Amino acid sequence: MIAGNLPEGRPSGQGNSYLTMPLSTNASQTLNSAEGHPQSPASKLLIVGAGFSGAVVARELAEAGIASKVIDQRPHIAGNCHTERDDETGIMVHQYGPHIFNTDLEDVWKYVNRFADFGPFINRVKATTSNGVFSLPINLSTLNQFFGKKMTPAEAKVFVEGLGDKTISDPQNFEEQALSMLGPELYETFFKGYTRKQWGEDPRDLPASVFKRLPIRFDTNDNYYNKKYQGIPREGYTELIRAILDHPLIELQLSTSYQKTMSADHVHTVYTGPIDRYFNCSEGRLGYRTVFWESETLSGDAQGVACMNYPDPDIPWTRKIEHKHFAPWESHPQTVLSTEFSKETGEQDIPYYPKRLARDKEILARYQALAGQEKNVTFLGRLGTYRYLDMDLSIAEALAAAENLKRKPLI
Repeated sequence: MIAGNLPEGRPSGQGNSYLTMPLSTNASQTLNSAEGHPQSPASKLLIVGAGFSGAVVARELAEAGIASKVIDQRPHIAGNCHTERDDETGIMVHQYGPHIFNTDLEDVWKYVNRFADFGPFINRVKATTSNGVFSLPINLSTLNQFFGKKMTPAEAKVFVEGLGDKTISDPQNFEEQALSMLGPELYETFFKGYTRKQWGEDPRDLPASVFKRLPIRFDTNDNYYNKKYQGIPREGYTELIRAILDHPLIELQLSTSYQKTMSADHVHTVYTGPIDRYFNCSEGRLGYRTVFWESETLSGDAQGVACMNYPDPDIPWTRKIEHKHFAPWESHPQTVLSTEFSKETGEQDIPYYPKRLARDKEILARYQALAGQEKNVTFLGRLGTYRYLDMDLSIAEALAAAENLKRKPLI
């Protein structure tokens, strides 16, 4: 069974585990053992992945009296959301890239606030280009600064409509969609180079729908997500997920890779790892992009903002992350600056962003057919369903999956 019937979110890197790749360690850690409870090991669920999806399912089942064992191949919980204080500076570092919780789903917002105190945070992204530093997403201030004008919202809308390439009546790809909406100057400054670096693909090979998801605003709103509820856990995402997992009916085992033979000892398996790796890539490998960082500790303030994008094609990195700005309620004399690079995902890499090109969708359809034949297995989360899912949608789908599991007669 493949869970998930909610709309896709934006690529954001939220964490779910990748659990079928080899480990360099066999060490394991077990917390909150369910020993002493009437359920036998064979009656427990096996949950593969200690990110948001796996943790929420485990917690919801535990509160219904159903025990589960959660495993993760990494030595820590929280998947790609893992946060950790830097020993030297005391700054909370987003170890796998920045995560800003944003949602319009009130029930999801209330859910995460049960387990953590959230500090307010609005992501105000900037872009360093050959023409200057600008606010993103493109908004009225960006347009006036870029073109040296003093336009009103109505004037800016008419102006941008005039920039579009009117010869493109039916855009067939990312580039054509961008040119038809914005014209070449804005497209080449802010999107063309960044897209090539981020996705490793010619923009002409990406679907037009990808560009359609990017907002263009005709006011001065530079709130990147523009959602009703936004914030970051004051003590980090790892502590949030630790609190979700803190229940006597949840057994947690880290540094443990999933093997299919493990499922035989459990009544049901919830799998949040990559769906292609569950089937040993028998139908081919699905395409992902991964990211890596070069970090440095500096004095003072390095860039004055949490996220600085670098769209110029001749600059090899995609963005720089200054971690202390994700916690404006704290003060630190030093700073940790991480420079982010994007590349194709190899067999030993952490998969981040599903590419979902035409070839990938064909392969995915075959895996979905195989998944439909699996008994007592639920595929869940960004990697388990090969979709872009923000943290809030991952939680919403996990809550729905848990409700479905509670109704299963075997549990």
